[in-house]
Amino acid sequence: MINSEQALALKSRKSTTRIVESSIDRVYLFFVYLFLIICLVIVAYPLIYIVSSSFSSSSAVISGKVWLLPVEPTLRGYQAVFQNPQILKGYGNSLFYLVVGTLISVSLTITAAYPLSRKNFYGRNVITALFVFTMLFSGGLIPYYLTVKGLGMLDTRWAMIIPGAISVWQVILARTFFQTSIPSELTEAAHLDGCSDFKFLTRIVIPLSKPIIAVLVLMYAIGYWNSYFEALIFLKTANLYPLQLILRNILILNSIDPTMIKDVRELAERQGLKELLKYSLIVVASAPVLILYPFVQKHFVKGLLIGSLKG
Repeated sequence: MINSEQALALKSRKSTTRIVESSIDRVYLFFVYLFLIICLVIVAYPLIYIVSSSFSSSSAVISGKVWLLPVEPTLRGYQAVFQNPQILKGYGNSLFYLVVGTLISVSLTITAAYPLSRKNFYGRNVITALFVFTMLFSGGLIPYYLTVKGLGMLDTRWAMIIPGAISVWQVILARTFFQTSIPSELTEAAHLDGCSDFKFLTRIVIPLSKPIIAVLVLMYAIGYWNSYFEALIFLKTANLYPLQLILRNILILNSIDPTMIKDVRELAERQGLKELLKYSLIVVASAPVLILYPFVQKHFVKGLLIGSLKG
């Protein structure tokens, strides 16, 4: 039996030990939060600087007066962006490629990954090995171009969507998710109730797979929105150019030759407008992805972690 004095001493010893551990935890958490704050500043400051520069005057941007907040606020850069018909057309094209391409890619990825995740699917290991082989070896750019040309997709919108509609890495992620999240017992129970494979996929698998679908949507959407190399190779008509290719043509190819402008004031104004236009275009081009992410962020981490487990 423990008397009252021993119980009090034991309680005091436990409380002292708890205080020591709590102090160590506080020190550890302090350095963790300090490290995270430093990382946040490193990541966030360039974004804040770009947004502030896009709302500042051209003279303030050139002279380096912009550090954190906009200097001499103006919307001149955004006015120049939205008054350019090429940019608006490219914006519409990129939205088309993003929406249609993401819908097609996610559908193909799910229909390819789900059968490969089922143990009773004959030949799934061979097909998976062939998928992985394409990640390691490719025919090269010239066979790629000849294939697209042979399919009659040159200088069409489908050249931006169909050739790269499916990613093997996304298929592997989705397959692993289905293996770990959709038990075979659920499939057998559905088949006993007379449910076909297609109905089971559309009515049971897809509603239970929101995390991995969110991952696929975000990855494919970012890929389609940032794509420009395919347009550079396959597209000749300017009305089909995505936004990224138009931005490249405006910011890189349309450089100002100082020898062609004799007026110093005009040269400085055009240089300032070019710098201001650059930051405004970056903000406008990044907006759709930044808007899309909060809607899928809830499922993104869960789907990515489960899909990356070795199956």
